[in-house]
Amino acid sequence: MGRAVPPRAEWAPRAGVFANIPGAGPMSIEFLPAIDLRHGKAVRLYQGDYTQETVYADDPVAIARQFAREGACWIHVVDLDAAKDGTSDHGELIAAIIRESGLRVELGGGIRTDADIERVLSLGAERIVVGTAAAENPDWFADAIRRYPGHLVAGVDVRDGEVATRGWIESSGVSLDAFVDWINDAGPAGIVFTEISRDGAMQGPDLDGLRRVLRRSRVPVVASGGISKLDDLREVAALGAVGPLFGIISGRAIYEGAFTVADGVRVLQEQG
Repeated sequence: MGRAVPPRAEWAPRAGVFANIPGAGPMSIEFLPAIDLRHGKAVRLYQGDYTQETVYADDPVAIARQFAREGACWIHVVDLDAAKDGTSDHGELIAAIIRESGLRVELGGGIRTDADIERVLSLGAERIVVGTAAAENPDWFADAIRRYPGHLVAGVDVRDGEVATRGWIESSGVSLDAFVDWINDAGPAGIVFTEISRDGAMQGPDLDGLRRVLRRSRVPVVASGGISKLDDLREVAALGAVGPLFGIISGRAIYEGAFTVADGVRVLQEQG
C-alpha cells in the first residue's frame, strides 16, 4: 500500500484539507518541553546517535508533572525504542505521563500503521508525529490524515538537506523542499522540523533551515533542535513573522539547567 517517494522528486499535488492545531491562537507560540523515552527512562541522544545517550531521569512521569507545574501546556514525547526498532514496552508509561501530568501530548516514534495510530490515541495523545512512514509510504500517510483528522503531524527530520528515517539512522533520499511541498498538499495538522545535527548538541538552532521551512509551509510548524539558551528561543520565535510557527521544542537545555520550563513559557509569552 503506497510507494516510496522518488529521491528529490517534486511530488504531484493532490487535494487536501489543512487542519489547524487545536488550541492555537493566531499569534501563539507554544513552548514544548521534551521527554525522550528509552528503556523506561528519560534520555537525550546527541544528534540522534543511539550510542551517545545521556540518561537524565529514572521517572519520566515525575518530570512531566514538574513541567506541568512550571506552566507548560504541551509536552513533546518521543519513544526512541519504537523509533529505532518498531517495538516498545512504553505504553503504560506514556499513559501515566498523560494521565498524571494533565498536559496535552504530542507523541512520536515508530508510528507506521493504523494500529500504531489507534494505540497511541487510546493512550490519550492528541498529536501523533509520523516521520519514517510519511516519507516511505506517502499514500498511506495521506489517507491516514483523512481518517484521523487533526491528529497527525509530519516529522521532518533533516540531515544535509535530506529527510532521515528509521530513528534518524537512514537517509530517505527525499529532499527537504520536496517533502514540505507534498506535506502542504496532504494537509496534516502540522510539521515538526528537526535539523538532526543540532539535536541535543546545544549549539544553537538551524535558523536558516527553519526559515526555509516556514516560508514554504502552509501548515503550522513546530521547531526542534539546538536550543541552548533563552536568546535561542527569542531568535526562533522571531521567525514567526516569516511563516506559521506554532511551537518550539527544547529538551537538553532544560535537563542541564540552562533555563527552566517556566522561563521558556515566559519568554514565548513575552514574544507575543
